[in-house]
Amino acid sequence: MMIVLLMGVLAAAAPLDTAKIEQLTGMKGTLSAKEGVFKVSFPRSDLNVTAGGVHLTPPMGLTAWAAFTKAGAHVAVMGDMVLSEDQINPAMSAALDNGLEVTALHNHFAWAQPRIMFMHIGGMGDEATLAAGVGKVFAFAGSD
Repeated sequence: MMIVLLMGVLAAAAPLDTAKIEQLTGMKGTLSAKEGVFKVSFPRSDLNVTAGGVHLTPPMGLTAWAAFTKAGAHVAVMGDMVLSEDQINPAMSAALDNGLEVTALHNHFAWAQPRIMFMHIGGMGDEATLAAGVGKVFAFAGSD
């Protein structure tokens, strides 16, 4: 019994495989060791968006992201995907078909042209499965 408990503790303490997450998502990330979170980002520099006459750049709210953290023996992920209206259905299908949940779909900017939507995703389970799912969503988010 003691060996089984010890193995569970060691499995829960195993770090995230950040290189594998980067490979599967197709995006570079940053690790916050203090918070135990690895975040990959996808700046949507391909979008030409204005809101209220102001040209928006990725640092102004057009960067999609997903953050991974250990949750016991599993991994949890949550993120915010930046999507054009034409990308919503394929990106949502990619998320749902690959083990992720869609927890919200909304806009952030009034008077944005073209209209940009934000799809929140989440999930808990196997690290590689979640990272591959995020990668598939990112792939749809980058194609019109």
